[in-house]
Amino acid sequence: MSGIGSYTRELIRCLAAADRENEYVLFFDRQDARDDMRGFARLDDAPNFTACLLDYGPFSLRGQLGLPMAFNRLGLDVFHSPNYMVPLLAFPRQRAGRTLCVINVHDVIPLLFRSQVSRSRKARLFPIYRRLMLEVARRADLIITGSSSSRTDVMRELRVKEPGRIAVIPDGVDERFKPTAAPVARGNTILYVGRLDPYKNVPRLVEAFAAVRGKAAPEARLRIVGPSDDRYPEAPRLAETLGVAGFVEWVGYLGDAELVEAYQQAAVLVLPSHYEGFGLPALEAMACGTPVVCSNVSSLPEVVGDAALMVDPDKTDDLASAIAMVLSDEALRLELREKGLRRASQFSWRNTAALTLQAYRQVSSRGA
Repeated sequence: MSGIGSYTRELIRCLAAADRENEYVLFFDRQDARDDMRGFARLDDAPNFTACLLDYGPFSLRGQLGLPMAFNRLGLDVFHSPNYMVPLLAFPRQRAGRTLCVINVHDVIPLLFRSQVSRSRKARLFPIYRRLMLEVARRADLIITGSSSSRTDVMRELRVKEPGRIAVIPDGVDERFKPTAAPVARGNTILYVGRLDPYKNVPRLVEAFAAVRGKAAPEARLRIVGPSDDRYPEAPRLAETLGVAGFVEWVGYLGDAELVEAYQQAAVLVLPSHYEGFGLPALEAMACGTPVVCSNVSSLPEVVGDAALMVDPDKTDDLASAIAMVLSDEALRLELREKGLRRASQFSWRNTAALTLQAYRQVSSRGA
């Protein structure tokens, strides 16, 4: 499950629990995804939610042609795409259609860091991707993003001149992310959760980990949770070069319960990214009572507040020092734990859903 997939699931679950006034149609292109959502969001208890199974996806030509007809057939007032892709024919520049368009732009990383995503399909098709993003942003009635930092970037990179067309709605954290009922010995495991794309800065984390093992905590281990990616072998190779490969665990993707357990057992979560549209792993870790070390750039200061140690993501020594401080200083760990729990309590998917529903109403009112 990707970050956008998790966002979508949680949003639907909370809307289904809270809203009985409006009718919702959920589009799926896979039956297993539809069935998973039905169980996860308890849609059998939400009679105003129906699922529509299509034999095409949103990025296909058939989707571009078929979805506008589906919108008209169903008489939709608002279409919400949790990523940026929409059927362009349904939303002409000179708006004459009856369905209003709400999209999420979680980040504009391919536009900001083109050289760091050079092996991705978006980078290979960059002129098309950029033109598509500009077109979608131009045609959307409302753009939702997760942080003020991301909002600034979206306005600049996608040339959105009207501030009222962008709403900042932070992500939430699910109730399952919480400390264990009884205290556990967290040991010296350094945890990273995320992908291996260059902007995530994982090689820098490996360098810092090697420094920590060499000086402050020779028993420390690094646990990398996230999908493997053959396009980006730099971090595993660097671990071999620095002689710490035997102390790095490449876990791969974890399910919901396993991910919670990984946070609960870690001594510290480290998120050294050059950019995050929101930075959900930091929030999930804090909700589990796990200290956080993260970058001091993009959206991360907004998310963690004063509840984490923040460092320059380009300074290996600073990153290593912050990690070593958390591992060696029990008083600091307890302070970060309490601050993190308080900070995480300010974010919930219920609040995300309530603000999103409010956005639907506002955009509908403007459209009417």
